[in-house]
Amino acid sequence: MTTQPHADEPIGATVHRLSEQLPDLVRSELRLAQAELAEKGKHAGVGIGLFSGAGVLALYGLTGLLTTAVIALDLVLPLWLAALIVTVVLFVAAGVAALVGKKQVTQATPAAPERAIAGVKEDVQAVKGNR
Repeated sequence: MTTQPHADEPIGATVHRLSEQLPDLVRSELRLAQAELAEKGKHAGVGIGLFSGAGVLALYGLTGLLTTAVIALDLVLPLWLAALIVTVVLFVAAGVAALVGKKQVTQATPAAPERAIAGVKEDVQAVKGNR
């Protein structure tokens, strides 16, 4: 379908040929983008699965570490008190993490990209000539 431009071809014919070929070009670029995103999605899925597995293993390791802390405290305190101390420390850490997380979520709302929207509005105004 590709035709070579001629030196004596009128501009109108060139524009007409370009307007006929442009939709095919856009479609092929969209197919390429779709294939590329699908490939990246597969890699992201595998990566997320591996991170999840690492998280589970880290949780088991943390459980072992906490058990070791209870046993170590049991050497100087009664077992029930050692377990209670470790549990209270965990709940305090969870509370601090929850408060910090809540603060971060509050800063992230609203979810709309406000600066990007403002930039687009400025661009539209500039194109309209109102600036």
